[in-house]
Amino acid sequence: MQSTIGVGVVYGSARPGRFCDTVATWAAEHVWATPGFALDLIDPACSLDPANANGLEPLRRQVERADAFVIVVPEHDGRYPPVLKTVIDAADPGWAAKPVAFVSYGGESGGRRAVAQLRLELAERHAVTVRQTVGFPHPRRQFDADGRLIETEPFRGAMVTMLAQLKWWAAALREARRAVPYARRAA
Repeated sequence: MQSTIGVGVVYGSARPGRFCDTVATWAAEHVWATPGFALDLIDPACSLDPANANGLEPLRRQVERADAFVIVVPEHDGRYPPVLKTVIDAADPGWAAKPVAFVSYGGESGGRRAVAQLRLELAERHAVTVRQTVGFPHPRRQFDADGRLIETEPFRGAMVTMLAQLKWWAAALREARRAVPYARRAA
């Protein structure tokens, strides 16, 4: 029996006036439109409250509930933002044995250097990253003033492929976690 796969779309930035909202909205719309997916937005700008010692708990619960993730990550100075490291650390071990896909943006590389670093970071959390990514080089040139993508190809095609891979991994890993608890450490 196939059931709905909970996909957390993780905002990789918490900066005021961030462009991440535009890219994350585009990604979330695709997740929402994919049959068999249920969408949950994981936004550190809404979840992280430095004045509250328990401010990370809602974010931690969102990561634990999700079956899979799409991380929307900007590249700043050749790397991913520190707030994303906070999100990853705060929700550990909720990433274990779950698939992660990436929508990146920034500069010439389209955020691919940030994705390369995140693959290593998430491997340490025992997550599985999918091969296909979507990257937007010079993202402000890719979206219009209303936040709509100007030229949909090849981005739409890459997103469809990425979400198909994410769905496969999410279903397989969820069944595996149900059958045998995942061991992060040797017994």
